[in-house]
This record gives sequence, C-alpha cells and structure tokens, in this order.
Amino acid sequence: MFRHAVATAVRRRASHAIAATRAGPPRQGQACRCLATTPPTPPQPKRSKPEALLALARVDAPAGTLLLYWPGAWSIALAAPPGALPDMKLLALFGAGSVIMRGAGCTINDILDRDVDGAVERTKTRPLAANELSVQEATAFLAVQLTCGLGVLTQLDLSSIALGACSVPLVLTYPLAKRFFAMPQLVLGLTFNWGALLGYSAATGGTVDYGVCLPLYGGCVAWTLLYDTLYAHQDKTDDAKLKLRSSALTIGDQNTPMFLRVCGVATVSGLGLAGYTAGFNDATAWPFYASLATFAAHLAWQVETAELDNPANLGARFRSNGAIAPVVLLGVAAATLNSA
Repeated sequence: MFRHAVATAVRRRASHAIAATRAGPPRQGQACRCLATTPPTPPQPKRSKPEALLALARVDAPAGTLLLYWPGAWSIALAAPPGALPDMKLLALFGAGSVIMRGAGCTINDILDRDVDGAVERTKTRPLAANELSVQEATAFLAVQLTCGLGVLTQLDLSSIALGACSVPLVLTYPLAKRFFAMPQLVLGLTFNWGALLGYSAATGGTVDYGVCLPLYGGCVAWTLLYDTLYAHQDKTDDAKLKLRSSALTIGDQNTPMFLRVCGVATVSGLGLAGYTAGFNDATAWPFYASLATFAAHLAWQVETAELDNPANLGARFRSNGAIAPVVLLGVAAATLNSA
C-alpha cells in the first residue's frame, strides 16, 4: 500500500511537469513560479575624490552659479556711465566669485544636510550623503573655497569689501532656514542677490545708489522666489515626510500659480524701476525695455506652463532662468551706449 501511494505521487508530479512543458512559457501578465528573479541593478561606481569634490561644489550643475552671477552683472552694467560698456574686468571677477562662492554655499549646505540628503530621492547621490567624502574632507575643501573667495573679494575697494562681508551671516543662515522658517526661499533670495548691491559699489569705488540698487535687489529677490518655488515643488513629498519647510509646502499647490504671478510682476517692476532711476527715461532706452519685455514674457511662460507634480518640467523651467538673464544685461549695456 505504501509503494502504491508513492507510485501515485510520482505519476502526478510527472503529469504536472508534462502539462507545464506543453503549456509553454507564461503568457504576458501571468505570474511565473520559477525561482529565477531579475538581478538587482548594480550600484553606481563611487566617484574619485577629485570628482566628488567637484560634485560637492556643483561644478556639473552650473544653473545655480549663473543665477548667483546675473544680479551682480546687471548692477555693474547699471553703474556704467553714459556711452560706456560695463567694466569687463569686474564682470569677469564677479564670474569667478560666483563659481567659488556658490560652490562654498553648496559645501556648507551638504555638510549640514548630509543626513537629510540621503533620504531625498533627488539628493541621495550627493558626495556626503553617498559616503564618497568625509565631513573632515568637505570641511577642508570649504576652507580652500572660502580662502579663494576672500582672495576675489579683496580685489575690490574697502567699502565694497565691507559690504561683501555683510552677506556672510545670510550665507551661513540659509542652509538652516528650511528647518525653522516657513519660506526659506526668501532667505535664499536675500543671500543670492547680494550682488545687486555689491556690483554697483564695486563699479563706482564704494558708492551705492540705493534708488537704483534697492529696486534691483527687491526685484531679484522676487525672481528667486519664483524660480526656487518651482524648484522646491520637486522635493515637496520628501520635504513633508522629513518635516522640512519650503515655499512649495507653505503656499500649497492651489495657491502657487497666483503666488508665482505676483513674484513675476514684482520682478519686472523692480528691474524696470531700477533702470528708470538709473537714467533709462527717454527714447534712447528702448533696448532696455525691449529686453525687459522679453524677460517678462519668459517668466510668464514659466509660470503658465509649470506642472507642479512633474519634476522634469520644473527642473527645465528652473534652469531656463540662467539662460534668459543675459538678455537683460545686453539690454542695459545697449541702452547705456545709446544714452551718450
């Protein structure tokens, strides 16, 4: 009887095997019961130390450097006397300073956010979050960056050096703002656009025309609120889980479009008032106002075509700001030449 039961079991297993063979491979959507599984995606190779340091300074992502640079460049151009081009040496010096100080700001940010970055999809591959660099290595690199930044700053007059040093508290505050302030993008705007004050001072040997520079600074802060709110919507799900703050979460999806429109109007108004006060108040100033109209149209395009739940869409609009900003610089320079 025992042998009969064993034989019956063997025949059943053989029958099942034959039926499975005849049935062929599983149809699409049908579960496969075999033990084989899809191999996991191999981990990305770690970067070398030099590559990791360059990534820490965001050399591979120049959009932020450009956004830091343009307010200072606009201010330098607005300070040029009638009939003259902007000071090319200063434009180059501010370009070098933007690369260095934007990199330093990113290093500070990543040191403070190294634990948070690892939990956010977009930032988990940053060098400190990915354990490609130690905190000690990043700190030593920061010291080099700040030394180089100081070297650039000391090329300016003493009044401008003092004005530039006044931005240091903002630079140190911004990386922490998302932990305690509902609108950290405002702190970023105040920090990132300091060049709107410093550029004019550097171009005039230490004099700041606040009738020009304050509207320019305010307009640039509004510009930062616009583009960085779009940027913040990329991370809103992770930020909410981590209890971090941003303008995207504070304002909410429903109110964001109107907020962005207000920021756009404030941006164009600030830049327009700065130009008018600087002397663009007659027909010869048409290149400036043409450039401003082009810039305004681009801001409107960003706002009206933004998809707040589409990171690729938002990232493209954020990066486009650095590409459109030179139009304003060209408009200021052309209007200044016309005014001679």
